[in-house]
Amino acid sequence: MNLYTKVFKEYWNPYIAIGIAGLVSALYFGITGTVWAVTGEFTRFGGHILEWFGIDVSQWAYFQLVGLEGNPISRTDGWIVIGMLIGAMISILLSSSFKIRIPKQKRRLFQGFIGGIIAGFGARLALGCNLAAFFTGVPQFSFHAWIFMLTTAIGTFFGVKVVSTKWWRGKPTMIKGRISPAGTADVKKRNIQPIVGLIFAILYLAIIFYFFAIGKSLLAVACIAGALFGILIERGQICFTSAFRDLWISGRAVMSKAITVGMMISVVITFFYIQSGSLALIKVAAPSTAIGGLLFGFGIVLAGGCETGMMYRAMEGQLLYWVVGAGNIIGATVLAYGWDHLGIYHALVENWPKVNLIEQWGPMGALFGTMAMLAAWLLFSNWWEKRFRYGTGIKQPKTERMSHVTKEV
Repeated sequence: MNLYTKVFKEYWNPYIAIGIAGLVSALYFGITGTVWAVTGEFTRFGGHILEWFGIDVSQWAYFQLVGLEGNPISRTDGWIVIGMLIGAMISILLSSSFKIRIPKQKRRLFQGFIGGIIAGFGARLALGCNLAAFFTGVPQFSFHAWIFMLTTAIGTFFGVKVVSTKWWRGKPTMIKGRISPAGTADVKKRNIQPIVGLIFAILYLAIIFYFFAIGKSLLAVACIAGALFGILIERGQICFTSAFRDLWISGRAVMSKAITVGMMISVVITFFYIQSGSLALIKVAAPSTAIGGLLFGFGIVLAGGCETGMMYRAMEGQLLYWVVGAGNIIGATVLAYGWDHLGIYHALVENWPKVNLIEQWGPMGALFGTMAMLAAWLLFSNWWEKRFRYGTGIKQPKTERMSHVTKEV
């Protein structure tokens, strides 16, 4: 088996993909002082859309909080999002797996849209999604990330209950006859995809070199990091929705364990950066964090994917996830409006503290305490996977557990 097939034709082990993502995330923080995040930029994009329609959002408190200066191509967060989309697209084209896909059940478009709105609203209520309020929040030693993690898990549990009902699933779509094999035209389209992917890669590299040449090195670094994240989430099929949802549906915990390992790597490296003078990014631990996590977890299950899963699936040509993305932007923008206009900030955020575990527990206490909590989650996920099946709480017979272990090996 040649290297190209191994890298681009096969999906990567999720432990490797998320482990590298944790490493890149920590290095990105050390270089730029900011973190891997996407929904903040989704919110800013929503603000720009409102400005295009003549609505002045400059005085909205939420946009003053997250910043609305410039545009996506002039912000590092903008290039993280752009880079993730382009990196995923390059990876998909090189693997010849791009194909326009429309859900057989058109109701899925509406369901995904509603799920996207709920998830977008919840993410920004908690001041971050599965990245800034979870994957990169824990390594920042921000206590709000643990609140978000727990409530997201609870939210996904209730989301599974909803999507498992008959009225949500609807009637199955039956297709008469057998599925025809790919025709000559389809084969030609797939054969040309790696060439298009290579062209995209060359053009994107030109953008990176351009930013370095004009002295905008932070934008260049964001371009590189964004593309790496995009490649990693697509090749590793990284989706935080499945990390929780699979626990409740099938008991499978591979993604949950892999994400925990990735965070452990990120925690250690981020800790040394913070101890060397980098400023930890701590968010408020408030009722908004818990409610936002519940809504986010619930919404991503309805939508069928979190922000990372949505982005690479959209690049694969799955129309549903473009609709989910639109819902995310709308939900985040609605939250930005409600932050001060509807009194959300005063009711759920005001006067609640930012809890920095390093300040509360001391540097070594925070490091070992965080690693211990992650280890506890890893052990719980492993225990759950071995002992439960189909999310019903039924203990697996020993023979089934041994068979499962054999298959994984």
